[in-house]
Amino acid sequence: MKRREFLRRSAVAVAAPMIIPAHVLAAPGRLGANDRVQVGFVGIGGRAQWLLEHENIPGAGADIVAIADSWPTRIAQAAKKFDRKWRRYKTYKEMFDKEKLDCVFVETPTHPRVLACIHALQAGLDVYGEKPLTLTVAEGRALVNAVRKTGRILQTGTQQRSMPIDIYASRLVREGALGKISEVIACNFEGPLQWTPKPEQKKPEDLDWDQWCNQTELRPYHPDLHYGWATWWDYDGGGQSWGVSGWGTHSLDQVQCALGTDDTGPVEIRPEGTGPQCPIILRYENGTLLKLTDPKREDHSQLGAIFVGEKGKMEILRGDFKAWPSELEAELRKNAPPVTPEGKMECDPHFRNFFQCLRTREKPNADVEIGHRATTVCHLVNICREVQRPLRWDPKAEKFIGDDEANAKLARPRRKGYELPEVV
Repeated sequence: MKRREFLRRSAVAVAAPMIIPAHVLAAPGRLGANDRVQVGFVGIGGRAQWLLEHENIPGAGADIVAIADSWPTRIAQAAKKFDRKWRRYKTYKEMFDKEKLDCVFVETPTHPRVLACIHALQAGLDVYGEKPLTLTVAEGRALVNAVRKTGRILQTGTQQRSMPIDIYASRLVREGALGKISEVIACNFEGPLQWTPKPEQKKPEDLDWDQWCNQTELRPYHPDLHYGWATWWDYDGGGQSWGVSGWGTHSLDQVQCALGTDDTGPVEIRPEGTGPQCPIILRYENGTLLKLTDPKREDHSQLGAIFVGEKGKMEILRGDFKAWPSELEAELRKNAPPVTPEGKMECDPHFRNFFQCLRTREKPNADVEIGHRATTVCHLVNICREVQRPLRWDPKAEKFIGDDEANAKLARPRRKGYELPEVV
């Protein structure tokens, strides 16, 4: 090429530069394609440590740089266990103020989760919020409003939303592969238990028990509260394995996904029998019944629900599906993606989706509204069991129809100093 031709082409290139997609370029509040995501963790308990042990978060282009926990000893123990040199904080507010984070993983117990998420949003951070996303319906709506007002990203920790085979099976149900769905059968998930006062025990020396109790009553310290929080009504909606807001969150979110009801919910809830663990039947506006009547299965690999349609049945599991009759399954398997193996790295697609959305600013697979609506189904089950009578639910207004007692259970009083912000 002659020098004159080279200069001419170069001038054209300068005058008309190559168009680069906006999401590839960094900008205020937006990561570039090659930027490493700076991650903070709020809470370093059992779930957070499971993620550190079994999931490769750095493989998604992210670095965990700081941890906040109300119990500093636990941070030190985890840092030693995983050979990490995180910067350590006793309060997440201090971490938000001092660190240049892009996002946080909120790995707290359920009762302080929404407040921590909203404070992170106010600090300009994107959020990965563990499931169950909320303790009450009211805080769920407050969290949705905060995400929308701040324009941040929030991914709920319901990882079946990002498992390719679960996405595929859910779409089959929504698009009519089974015909009209008459009923969905899920486990009769267990509700929370009420705490009976016990004599105070000596708390760990450096544990900030006031901060741990958060919005709930400042009870005398007891290890059954501290370590067994998921059992008790004050802190969760049944967070133990086969509990309503434990594994039940995954199952009921799977139902919402496959039915295409991500922005709504059932319209009627009724108890089948009596007692705090009675089966529950929910009805959606189109007549589909969701029956929480099945006994427990062997383990969470069988976690999902059975969809009964005009053409057959499908059970969507955690990372797989089954269908009946056999010829229906053979047909549905033709274009199915591979099974998602249980255990290590099962959250990887969900994390990758989250970190990708930090760059593109698209809504993640388990956006805050999705997480709120699915968790609301959990709350409806628990409230129905509490009042022990049929209830009518308005999913648009998020209120029970003509039932003041049930409506009073949609929110809870919060302890002074731990109120949700009135204005985000």
